[in-house]
Amino acid sequence: MIAHVRGTVAALTLSSAVLEVGGVGLELLCTPGTLAGLRTGHEATLPTSLVVREDSLTLFGFADEDEKSAFELVQTASGVGPKLAQAMLAVLTPDTLRVAVATDDVKTLTKVPGIGQKVAQRIILELKDRLGAPIGASRSAAPSASPTWRDQVQEALQGLGYNAKDAERAVAVVPDPDGTPNVSALLRAALQGLSKA
Repeated sequence: MIAHVRGTVAALTLSSAVLEVGGVGLELLCTPGTLAGLRTGHEATLPTSLVVREDSLTLFGFADEDEKSAFELVQTASGVGPKLAQAMLAVLTPDTLRVAVATDDVKTLTKVPGIGQKVAQRIILELKDRLGAPIGASRSAAPSASPTWRDQVQEALQGLGYNAKDAERAVAVVPDPDGTPNVSALLRAALQGLSKA
């Protein structure tokens, strides 16, 4: 298994990057978002996933470990191969994908070319308990102050593409839950409020 590749970016195409490692040019298939962060002639380190087929060895490169783990996890859903997994990450960030699966958001998943309604429903069904909760932009921050449910729901709405003002307004009208907050249910309530607005 090749866990990551570090080297000089020798070439960039629309779908791949060539990194020169010890005199060998390794081609990594990458999403447009990952490619946008690379510059020819500069050094880069990319987490990688090696896909082995009878007739090929294909190396996929990622912006970070989170993207890599999402890529490998979505392939555990039946009917999702590496190309479709990469297409999902080209359209959706790992957190947007987690929110879509957690909230049964078929519409967001069908934005990915190659995913229809039935495939989206199957992905949700098979990955709901395995994909995990959204990590959010604050994953590198110290865990001293845990975010409130309102912060989590607002962040999830922004991950789904709503602007900060709309997300804040939607969260403000959701009543405080009794006991331990169920963030998924509260997110659904906020989304219902947005759809009525």
